[in-house]
Amino acid sequence: MDQRDNLIQAVEDFSPFNEQETKDKELILRYLHQGDSCFYRDNYEAHFSASAWVVNPSRDKVLMAYHNIYDSWAWTGGHADGCMDLLQVAVKEAMEETGIKQVTPVCKDIFSLEILTVNGHEKKGVYVPSHLHLNVTYLLEADEHQQIRNKKDENSAVGWFSLEPCLKAVKEPWMRDRIYEKLLQKMQNIGINRKLKNN
Repeated sequence: MDQRDNLIQAVEDFSPFNEQETKDKELILRYLHQGDSCFYRDNYEAHFSASAWVVNPSRDKVLMAYHNIYDSWAWTGGHADGCMDLLQVAVKEAMEETGIKQVTPVCKDIFSLEILTVNGHEKKGVYVPSHLHLNVTYLLEADEHQQIRNKKDENSAVGWFSLEPCLKAVKEPWMRDRIYEKLLQKMQNIGINRKLKNN
């Protein structure tokens, strides 16, 4: 199988957590079956992005960046730009945006799926029209004692947050209530399942 087929299989195997993921999975698969154009940002309707929910080893902190475009604390992530290995994209973006040198997947499976709306905005002096991000999220782990720094052209600050304060720091209500809160719930479920397996 090629990388697009691998991604299709991974999305098909993904078990949705809620109705949002169920609906978004359907639409993401529809775009995947249309060909490769959805992996490039010159597809102005919708294109793939990958995000990282970066947690510390004890799973009680999350690494976030203050994104300039969204004017809010947020996860890390970026465009696929032709790369169909979205885990690789998520890892690369996490390192580039925060300065961490070592980060590993908690699991190589998809952690979360979501379709994100992006309002029209200026980037490097060029107008980018409103579009959709077909987003795949991975759960990554990094030591919170690593040196961090912001990426000046994308964010103005980087920091580790405890789990509840991370939600309070987010200025985007839909992202906070629909996505980040969901990610925290999914992390809780992983912890519960781990405890059950160990008993």
